[in-house]
Amino acid sequence: MAEKNIILTGDRPTGRLHLGHYVGSLMRRVELQDSGTFDEINILIADDQALTDNADNPGKIRDNIVNVVLDYLSVGIDPSKTTICVQSALPALHALTFYYLNLVTTSRLSRNPTVKAEIQMRGFAEEGLPAGFFTYPVSQAADITAFDANVVPVGEDQLPMIEQTREIVEKFNRTYGETLVVPHAMIPENETQRRLPGVDGKAKMSKSLGNCIYLSDDAKTVRKQVNGKMFTDPLHLRIEDPGHIEGNVVFTYLDALCTDGHFAEYLPDYANLDEMKEHYRRGGLGDGTCKKFLINVLEEALRPIRAERAKWEADIGSVYDILREGTARAVETTNATLARVRKAMRIDYFEDRSIVKEWEALLRQAKQ
Repeated sequence: MAEKNIILTGDRPTGRLHLGHYVGSLMRRVELQDSGTFDEINILIADDQALTDNADNPGKIRDNIVNVVLDYLSVGIDPSKTTICVQSALPALHALTFYYLNLVTTSRLSRNPTVKAEIQMRGFAEEGLPAGFFTYPVSQAADITAFDANVVPVGEDQLPMIEQTREIVEKFNRTYGETLVVPHAMIPENETQRRLPGVDGKAKMSKSLGNCIYLSDDAKTVRKQVNGKMFTDPLHLRIEDPGHIEGNVVFTYLDALCTDGHFAEYLPDYANLDEMKEHYRRGGLGDGTCKKFLINVLEEALRPIRAERAKWEADIGSVYDILREGTARAVETTNATLARVRKAMRIDYFEDRSIVKEWEALLRQAKQ
């Protein structure tokens, strides 16, 4: 196989994408797409994976497929440079998952820190764990290897998943010969961008917690989330009180999104964020001023995204065609990998008549 730089990334279509997705992955995807340093970039809408904990509500997944594509297009994902495809429409992924399940033990899966954390978060320990959810690291390994991806942009919490994929790849290659590409994780360079908390300060944005700012939210909703719910410093009761930056969600969001140019435009009293933080720490800077500045920063980021989304919403047929055509390309790519895997495993029985020749040779040998 010729060495290529190939990216695979993706999202579960369980709802609209929010600011955490934008800061943690979408911004970086657009940068990588436009960098010209990758031979292929693939974004997988992981509906199979979403069904592992939504099997009783498949309509939720169906309703959000187009939502997710709209979010991709609105932030600048270019379908002429990036393939957007649907996981469940790629049969090769299902076959690869089954083959890889034989290369990993249940005890190893149960030790995966990401799986353990997700099980706890979803309450499966009490309700019973769906087998599909338990084995989704193997499904993810199938996704990555099917595209021959050597670069997988992920957050730090997903590093154990990439490590498990690498183990499966290495075991497959030892068992059947060098066939699969070993992937490497790419994590966000900005530490703040690796995990943007919810507006209430909780570690993760969640629709059920109501602590998200969605990319498609209007300006009124964004202001309501910031002014009404955003966590600051509970000890900063008066403007003159010294304030704390650590754990203050307003400053966490500013760390992730603001630039010196934002200060020149919206808060010229400060040259940069460091000066603003210093004033807040010593006292004399109110939370209201900080939130107003953050709202301006957010609006500058979200306004063009909303406008672009509106254009695509006016032509949903084109959005559908982009997804259908991207998935068709991905079918070809993943089928080629599956054929290579089956050949390595010697289960490509009908690709040629070699099995007939092998049997004929055995029969001749038996007669001698």
